[in-house]
Amino acid sequence: MLSDLTPRQIVAELDLYVVGQADAKKSVAIALRNRWRRQHADEALREEIMPANILMIGPTGVGKTEIARRLARLAGAPFLKVEATKFTEVGYVGRDVDAMIRDLVDGAVQLVRAEHEASVEERAKERAEERLLEILIPGPASPSSKPAFPFGLSDAAASPTSDDATERARAKLRERLHTGEMDRREVEIEVTAESAAPTVQMFGPGGMEEMGMQLQDLFGGAQRKKKRRVAIPEALDLLAKEEAAKLVDMDAVAREAVRRAEQSGIVFIDEIDKVAVSRESGRGGVDVSREGVQRDLLPIVEGSTVTTKYGPVKTDHILFIASGAFHVAKPSDLIPELQGRFPIRVELRSLTEADFVQILTQPKNALLKQYSALLASEGVELAFTDAAVAEIAKIAAEVNAEVENIGARRLHTILTTLLETVLFDVPDEVPPGTLTVTDATVRERLAPIARNRDLSQYIL
Repeated sequence: MLSDLTPRQIVAELDLYVVGQADAKKSVAIALRNRWRRQHADEALREEIMPANILMIGPTGVGKTEIARRLARLAGAPFLKVEATKFTEVGYVGRDVDAMIRDLVDGAVQLVRAEHEASVEERAKERAEERLLEILIPGPASPSSKPAFPFGLSDAAASPTSDDATERARAKLRERLHTGEMDRREVEIEVTAESAAPTVQMFGPGGMEEMGMQLQDLFGGAQRKKKRRVAIPEALDLLAKEEAAKLVDMDAVAREAVRRAEQSGIVFIDEIDKVAVSRESGRGGVDVSREGVQRDLLPIVEGSTVTTKYGPVKTDHILFIASGAFHVAKPSDLIPELQGRFPIRVELRSLTEADFVQILTQPKNALLKQYSALLASEGVELAFTDAAVAEIAKIAAEVNAEVENIGARRLHTILTTLLETVLFDVPDEVPPGTLTVTDATVRERLAPIARNRDLSQYIL
């Protein structure tokens, strides 16, 4: 179900995770809100309103993928990220472009199924508890009236001879389950296990991948019963999952998943510049396959029907967001028909030293917060001075400028190198307490590597 956030609210939510790139955020916010507007538009025009697909242009590591991923989470929409380079022209070895829609629908099914299971969670827990009580204290009519384990109950309660006695014994045991007295006990249960049959994946000309999908369903979908001896809390969880699966109508899930994929699905096609054919390179060789991929993508982006195991899926209203660095090729090197299907062009700028400071500290999932959380599990409170953060950002900007600009990804490698000794020594050599990283520590650890161009190519 699409979020009813306004464009300004969408941008504000994206600002919590992505630094800068205001133009890109504005474009995707408008695109997402337009989907909500379309679903509330006059029914006669609803089918005629097509999504305005977006082409993001910018170097690696500036937030293109993160913006698209966070957008999908805000919308609660099925989302798929694919690389254009994994597809090849029909007739060559590689994946068929239709596979991206099948993968999108598979993701939609998982999303909808999780929602349906959450809606029946309480009922599933109740039924799981009843099943567990039946296992622990069988009724008098069961093949064996001997309980799975008496759990310290009296003989009369442990081996009931009447329905009333059985109910009294189960009521007593239910109380003990609720108070946690039984958490350390184990019980043997029978659960449904997925078959370990190998999956089948087939690539090739038209129809072969669909055949592989059908064979996968045939051999990989078999189920069998398996006995397991587990602790009672785990037994309740396993039984609750089984009961939730029984309560969920998978036909209804499939119908809703297909509808949601068609109406609110988002497909992010990364590295689309890698299948663009530079006009300067001419034609021939591998470029034939690259242009073939573009021609195969065209009907999917333009609007067609793809066959999936959940039924036919129309791609007319799926939002496609493509991205690429376009260092060698240019957006104009894409075939004209494909260019026309991405009417909104957004250029993302390279990150500066000031941006790196914000990336390290401001987002909810900032890297410094992540490392602090990791070491907090060992009883070590990791702190960075403002000067240390500034020094890390400065080194990241310098290495990006001198070696290769990989954007914010440079911060991952720098912090890993900076904290390598600490992460190794905790908890053996570093006792619990506060550990402060200063600018002097950063320079001591990173400056020699950053100054040495040959070393920084391999380490940073």
